[in-house]
Amino acid sequence: LIIASLTISAILVFFIVPLTIVFFIYLTNILLLIYQRNNELKADPLSDVWNSVRKTIASFWDIYARIWHGYELHGVKNLPEGPGILVYYHGAIPIDYLYFLSRLFLWKKRLCLSVADHFVFRLPGLRLLLGVTGVIPGTREECLVALKNGYLVSISPGGVREALFSDESYQLMWGNRKGFAQVALEAKVPIIPMYTQNVREGYRMFKERRFFRQLYESTRLPFTPPYGGLPVKFRTYIGKPIPYDPNITAEELVEKVISDYTFLPCIKWVFKGKFLFSFQTKTAVQALITKHQTIPGNIWKALLERFDKRRK
Repeated sequence: LIIASLTISAILVFFIVPLTIVFFIYLTNILLLIYQRNNELKADPLSDVWNSVRKTIASFWDIYARIWHGYELHGVKNLPEGPGILVYYHGAIPIDYLYFLSRLFLWKKRLCLSVADHFVFRLPGLRLLLGVTGVIPGTREECLVALKNGYLVSISPGGVREALFSDESYQLMWGNRKGFAQVALEAKVPIIPMYTQNVREGYRMFKERRFFRQLYESTRLPFTPPYGGLPVKFRTYIGKPIPYDPNITAEELVEKVISDYTFLPCIKWVFKGKFLFSFQTKTAVQALITKHQTIPGNIWKALLERFDKRRK
């Protein structure tokens, strides 16, 4: 009985925060359904009619972000006034990205559309929430329409694979994905890199990954459960935009993103086979990461940064 109690307690400690986040997400969708029914709304979920409830949702998540992770957002001035593609690193749980969306809406009244994996749209009971928060499929057509309408569009080329199998070394797992570069060229918009400090210290995946990797590659479903939820310091950095250049190809643009996407001090990069790229300290964002991010990630340091007032 004692062993069973300790086991259950350990499981709750490991998974209670991720489960709480899932609970809040579904609670948000329920509140949206109530709001829709009481106001008899039939408008497009992306229309301004929903802005008041968006502000309420964003305020809730922003308060959660401030309390639990002391969340900070830096570099908003690097976002273009018009459309653009945000490219970001995918943590085990993209809660940092949710924090970013919330604060961006509260600060700038801007809705950033989010490209999500296909499995997200198969999750039960989240259809309205996905629509109101601007989650879209990652098709070329959808992205081009969104950019043409003046939206910011965000994408994590590593996606679920990066979430599941990257670790405290913050290795990018983009593989041969360069669709975002092709869309940027077709839409003639800049690419803006983004990264959240300590996101892997807040939420992690289990080390034994061979079985789960094989399972993911065969099903494309995320069976690996995240754990953690420690109140480490989160800081999201938005880097300088990489402008549209009509004389550059999609492949060259990807390599330029690799060169400028130095907010992640990774060791390896896989592109068109097994090529090894070394990241250089070329941008102000990399300088900030070099200053604030420990590689490999360190949980204790990330916790202690909650008391670091210098960034304030």
